[in-house]
Amino acid sequence: MSAAANPDQSSPPDRGGYSIDITGDVCPLTFVKTKLLLEKMPPGAIATVRLKGVQPLDNVPRSVRAHGHEVVSLVPEQGESDPRLPHILTIRRC
Repeated sequence: MSAAANPDQSSPPDRGGYSIDITGDVCPLTFVKTKLLLEKMPPGAIATVRLKGVQPLDNVPRSVRAHGHEVVSLVPEQGESDPRLPHILTIRRC
């Protein structure tokens, strides 16, 4: 099964980073999947995480920082900052 067919699969996007879609998951699984992605990456690599929901938007960036990685940005996918809508979290693995 390809990564495009299953949004839970991580795959490197075209720009050489890594990505995962966790919009269908709930905490604590959201950070667990993000952590597994980060563990596959070399230091300095960039990951994008597509997420939504109040808890994931609060917990995932906080947990990423607590594990020593850099949160580069957290922005709404389509301009509206509504936790019910997808956001894009960009992380640099340290």
